[in-house]
Amino acid sequence: MVAPQSGFVTQFEVHVDVSGTVGILRWEAQQVDTETLQRAISLAADDVLVGRGLRRLQVEIPEWDTAARTALHRCGFRLEGRLRAALERAPDEFHDALIYARLAVDPVYGGHGTTGVLDSILPTKRIIAHALFRDRRGRILLLETTYKPDWELPGGVVEPGESPKVAAEREILEEIGLAVTLGQPLLADWMPPYLGWSDAVEFIFDGGVLDPDTATRLIPTDREIRAVHWVEPSLVGEHVTGLSARRMALLVAGGRGYSEAGYLL
Repeated sequence: MVAPQSGFVTQFEVHVDVSGTVGILRWEAQQVDTETLQRAISLAADDVLVGRGLRRLQVEIPEWDTAARTALHRCGFRLEGRLRAALERAPDEFHDALIYARLAVDPVYGGHGTTGVLDSILPTKRIIAHALFRDRRGRILLLETTYKPDWELPGGVVEPGESPKVAAEREILEEIGLAVTLGQPLLADWMPPYLGWSDAVEFIFDGGVLDPDTATRLIPTDREIRAVHWVEPSLVGEHVTGLSARRMALLVAGGRGYSEAGYLL
């Protein structure tokens, strides 16, 4: 497929290699203006996804190719992945490759098409939801996991499309078999990158004070939980990360609201 001439190249061809119902989009020119590239990609995508009945068209581009990224966004392609340090731009200078794709069923034009593309390229945050439970002696419930040395409050990572409240209730039921209905969070804490994790936002809900019968019968009901512990507030720091220790000390002292890395603003 040949696109109209541009100020960058005299002739520009877009190719689609087809395997079954999947097409691989590629082009040879390294410098082409965004408008020319957009027209060529749009024609190629409509030809194979609409005219030939392919279900998927994908392409791999260098992360530094801003013209290609813009053209793909305008043509309804969504970012699906990143190959880290896959391309060598100069000696010992490595960059990521980006994987874009468009499906035959993807909305392309109108508001939904635009938001679908934006949803794939805008930053996302990991959300975590835990709950603070105490017994009548004021001890805090901590769970010892099988996959790391530090202990945690009951709860876990929020799934896509799931609310933090529902996630905390689900995780607590899975981990220790306790069915609860949580209310407002006590704390929303931004966690900076640490321990190999990117940054995240954690909600800590108030689990309340458990009666003695409930507190003593709690046992692990998930294979990722090794043991259930009731810990004196003064000893919590011996079992959790420094970040978690600051947050729990803040909660025990009555701190509420929004914090960053365990510090109220």
